[in-house]
Amino acid sequence: MLTNQTVTSFLDALSSADPTPGGGSAAALVGATGASLLAMVAGMPKSRTNSAEERTALDQAHGVLLAHRATLIDLIDRDAAAYDLVIAAFRRPKGTDEEKAARRAAVQEATRVATEVPLETIRACVETMKAGRAAAAHGNPNAASDVKVGYRLLMAAAEGAKDNVEINLGGLTDAALQSQIRESATALMVEADAHVREVVLT
Repeated sequence: MLTNQTVTSFLDALSSADPTPGGGSAAALVGATGASLLAMVAGMPKSRTNSAEERTALDQAHGVLLAHRATLIDLIDRDAAAYDLVIAAFRRPKGTDEEKAARRAAVQEATRVATEVPLETIRACVETMKAGRAAAAHGNPNAASDVKVGYRLLMAAAEGAKDNVEINLGGLTDAALQSQIRESATALMVEADAHVREVVLT
């Protein structure tokens, strides 16, 4: 599993000529890094005013942020597996009409998975941003830059994942599914942009 590698080993794998891990896995890793920073701030013993209400809000956010971090970590391997699934589908035999039909169906199913996995990455980034609002509002002021870096990383991860959604959408023949996924990705990116603007740019 990619997530069991050291940081250096993972980066070596990214920089190799092998197609996996690729941009989708990298995006999920970046998102998990952003989630980790927000969890760090939420878990700090000191908050903005050290009130009991802030402590409760931060403690609740901390658990949610760690859960989203776990999702993004899982998506690192899932993205690579989705690409491998597409490659395997294209390598299926196509000597007979039956084989050709089975191959086409396998390619479409694999492409659907490869499109929906990065969509999940975008969604996980947005949900992390939502949970991170507690860290932004109540976290230790000395960690304000960590919050901003976390949000910037989550936005970069979402944007990278959306690029992967778009490139895989072209391989889908189901126009209704294409439209549904594209609309979902666009709506999520609008939400992500709003969170970043409110937390980072204000």
